[in-house]
Amino acid sequence: MIDIAGHENVYRKMEENPIFIKTLDFSVRIVNMYKWLRNERRETVMSKQILRCGTSIGANISEAMSAESTDDFIHKFSISLKEANETKYWILLLHRTGFITDEEYDSIVSDCQGIRKMIGSIIRTSKQKKNNPPH
Repeated sequence: MIDIAGHENVYRKMEENPIFIKTLDFSVRIVNMYKWLRNERRETVMSKQILRCGTSIGANISEAMSAESTDDFIHKFSISLKEANETKYWILLLHRTGFITDEEYDSIVSDCQGIRKMIGSIIRTSKQKKNNPPH
């Protein structure tokens, strides 16, 4: 039998988690950017790439929230960090090819950098706790 109450509790905790909220908000920005790039700028290749990796950051954070172990948690966050790094690449490429302005670039890359820093910190802290458990 599935523990529905337990799953609801996990989702409630997710919605209160700062990194989950930040990556969900970032995903919304990425989806809107994708739609704008497709509809207004007629860009099809880079927009698909940034949609895929930019929304994957939060999806992997979501998976990490119900990780089976500390190693699984760290692994999911590590995947999120890789996706955030790839997202930063596509943002930079969109900027350098003139698809987004300096102002748009500064805004979205700042959000991406903040997320990357948070994820990196969570990974480091999790590894430290794993390697140095309380006595």
